[in-house]
Amino acid sequence: MAQKKINLASWNVNGLRAAIKKDFFESLKSMDADIIAIQETKLQESQLTDEMRNVAGYKSYWSFATVKKGYSGVGIYTRVPPQKVRYGLDQSKYDQEGRIIEMEFDDFVLFNVYFPNGQMSEERLQYKLDFYSEFFKYADSYKNAGRSVIICGDYNTAHNEIDLKNPKANENTSGFLRIERDWIDRIVASGYVDTFRHCHPETVKYSWWTYRFKARDRNIGWRIDYFFVSQDIINKGWLKEAYIDNEIYGSDHCPIGIVMGN
Repeated sequence: MAQKKINLASWNVNGLRAAIKKDFFESLKSMDADIIAIQETKLQESQLTDEMRNVAGYKSYWSFATVKKGYSGVGIYTRVPPQKVRYGLDQSKYDQEGRIIEMEFDDFVLFNVYFPNGQMSEERLQYKLDFYSEFFKYADSYKNAGRSVIICGDYNTAHNEIDLKNPKANENTSGFLRIERDWIDRIVASGYVDTFRHCHPETVKYSWWTYRFKARDRNIGWRIDYFFVSQDIINKGWLKEAYIDNEIYGSDHCPIGIVMGN
C-alpha cells in the first residue's frame, strides 16, 4: 500500500441532522479515521449545510435520494484524495435512492453502500435481493479485473446466529431470513471477506439496536454493518484490524471500521 496506515470507518447515522444534535462532529473527531463513510443521511441536496459539507481536514462527497424526501442517502468524508468518484450503478432502478458512492484510490476501490431494508413488504424484500445481485455483479467486475475492493456500509442483514441476540425469534424477520443470509454466504463464496469476523471469529458484538425496549442498554442488538474486502487484501497482509465502536452514540447504529497498512 502506498500509505503506511489507513483507518476507514462506516456509520449509519439514521438522519444526519438528528445525529448533529447528538454530538456527531465530536464523534467524528474522536474516531479520527482517514475515510468515514456514512449512510442514511436522510438529506436532499438543498439541505446540505456548509457545516455538514466542510469538516476540517476532510473533503466530502454526497449522494441523495431523488424519489422521496428525507430518505436514504450516503456521504463520505475523506482525508485521502480519491482519483475518481462515481455515484450509483448507472441503472435508474437502483440509483434513485442515493445508496452508493464509489471511490477509486491508488491501492483499492471503495464502495459506501446503504443496502435496502426488506421489512416493509414482499416487493421491498425482492428489491433488496435484486439490489444485492446487481451491486455485486458490478463490484465483481473490479475484483475479477484484479483490483482490491472494499465494500462498507449497512447491509441490513445479520449473517449468522452469532450476529444477533435473538436468532430463533427473528428467523422469519427480514434482516435474518434464510434467503437474505444466503446472499451473504454467496458474497463470501465469491471471494469477499467479512473483516470483523476474520479478525474476531468468536466475538459477540453488535452494530445496531432498535430504539424500542431499551435494546441498546440491554445490548439486544444485530450486527448488520460490515466491511467486506476482496480476498487479495487479506492475502497481501493489508488488513491489520477490524473494529466495532460501541462507545459512540448518536444513532441507532454505532460506527465500525478497519485499519489497513503494509
